Amino acid sequence: MRPLNFPYVRSVQACLALIFLSSTALADPTHGIAMYGDPALPPDFVSLPYANANAPKGGRLVEGNTGGFDSLNPFIRKGTVPWQLRFLAYESLLTRSMDEPFTLYGLLAESVEVPQDRSWVEFTLNPQARFSDGSPVTVEDVIWSYETLGTQGHPRYLGFQQKVDRIEQTGPRSLRITFNTPDRELPLIAGLRPILKKAQWDGRDFTATTIHDVPIGSAPYVVSDYEQGRSVTLTRNPDYWGNDLPIRRGTNNLNEIRLEFFGDNSVLFEAFKSGTLTLYRETNAETWATQYDFPAVSRGDVVKAEIQHQRPTGMTGYVMNTRRAPFDDWRVRQAMLLAFNFPYINDTITGGRQARITSYFANSELGLRPGPATGRVAELLAPYADTLPPGTLQDYDLPAGDTSPRNRKDLRRAVALLEQAGWTVQDGTLVNAAGQPFTFEVLLRQGDGVGQAVFDIYRPALERLGIAMTINTVDNAQYAARETAFDFDVMPFRRDLSLSPGNEQKLYWGAEGAERPGSRNLMGITSPAADAMIDAMLTATDRTDFIAAARALDRVLMAGRYVIPIWRFGPDRIAHAKQLKYPEHIPIYGGRNGWIPDVWWYEE
Repeated sequence: MRPLNFPYVRSVQACLALIFLSSTALADPTHGIAMYGDPALPPDFVSLPYANANAPKGGRLVEGNTGGFDSLNPFIRKGTVPWQLRFLAYESLLTRSMDEPFTLYGLLAESVEVPQDRSWVEFTLNPQARFSDGSPVTVEDVIWSYETLGTQGHPRYLGFQQKVDRIEQTGPRSLRITFNTPDRELPLIAGLRPILKKAQWDGRDFTATTIHDVPIGSAPYVVSDYEQGRSVTLTRNPDYWGNDLPIRRGTNNLNEIRLEFFGDNSVLFEAFKSGTLTLYRETNAETWATQYDFPAVSRGDVVKAEIQHQRPTGMTGYVMNTRRAPFDDWRVRQAMLLAFNFPYINDTITGGRQARITSYFANSELGLRPGPATGRVAELLAPYADTLPPGTLQDYDLPAGDTSPRNRKDLRRAVALLEQAGWTVQDGTLVNAAGQPFTFEVLLRQGDGVGQAVFDIYRPALERLGIAMTINTVDNAQYAARETAFDFDVMPFRRDLSLSPGNEQKLYWGAEGAERPGSRNLMGITSPAADAMIDAMLTATDRTDFIAAARALDRVLMAGRYVIPIWRFGPDRIAHAKQLKYPEHIPIYGGRNGWIPDVWWYEE
């Protein structure tokens, strides 16, 4: 009997060996990692292609925000934090190139390893890595940061932790993270987690910090001064540990970055015109064309720059809360879209100079294609055909509208849909079968003059349908609290999307977050098809399947009628003091955070 078993044992051993080899193949330390394919830059690269390696150091940049802030800890749910802070003052094990769809290179980590199936990732720390107080960044700090942010941190960090099987130290400067679910993006997400100093929080509640408790980071900039609600000053650390790294060469050139806060955007713009601010991002093409003739521009002291890019449009508009009636009915949401006469509103607000956003991934290869779903996209959506709203598999276009204020054709279509949904007009008021009037509130942040103008134009169309709308403008703290609690009917919406969308899509549209306070799933979408398309994106092993899954997801989101889209913001319009300079090579992501202020410099 024994000789008969030997071939079986040998075959089992061979199979086990093959399985082991397949999971460990390509598990060699590398200088970077790409979502698909290999990093574009070789191990011995000198600097990022869009950085000026010889840029001078010095000067400062002053940028404005609207509203205020009551916290300087960007890693917890509590408080309102200057959005720029987590990008300027904190680092991760890897950092991304803005000239590739999704490629990361070593920063706090000098190397990264993954097997072919990406079931785990191993990082080896750079021995020179230091926090801003001079203490070394250790494996203990890294593991503590992952575990603390993943269990106590802001909701954006919680999803990753649920996909981690274990984190273990594998050497004096190395650690391995093993995952419990197939997801090829997880090693890259792990590389982008911020690393904080464990000792700072020994014996303290990480989530109960005050404004004076600024987390210690390892980045080139540290918070050097602040006045609550009014300003934050970040100063370049002259002893920054990574000054000689190729990934940092020619970056972080400014001695000081100051963030000033204003009550509304009109006051902020006046501050820029007077020279208080040295940089301003303009999102309105009409304003860009007609209101930049002030003296500083005429003298050449302010430069207008239009930065082209290749990134998706993302989605900007006004989101409807499907957790609440009547916006839980797609017919009502479609009626709202029909009443929103985009050509007329766009002409009034932007002079018709900005094209409408036509889908979440428009302006890229990831965007849905006109006409019925075909090929791999149709195959991915077919199992969910019975659950999809009309137009998903067929063809869905936004209402065309017209340039007249009344737009009678689309309003007639809106009336028909509302009637199908059980709404009829009685004595000039739209009511349901129970006699309840159709009323809703628009929640706006203080200083949102554009939003106020848009809804003032939108109001007459709604009134012709018998719908009563109220606009409630609140301060930053109230706005953030109501957003977190999903306490709104309609509110402004913006989601930036990359050329390599991944796990963040679960935060934006995943059913798991639909009822979790603080989730970024503001519309409350619970779509099995959307969840499946996101999973298909995360498990795709080649770019072709990935693109098909993204296009299918785009169809699900657009046909769901969750957002009233408005206009694109491209190109990036940036007005700045003439002393602020940037390299000629513009990365594919354009003027996004990561390019500005990262590779800019100051030169008299």
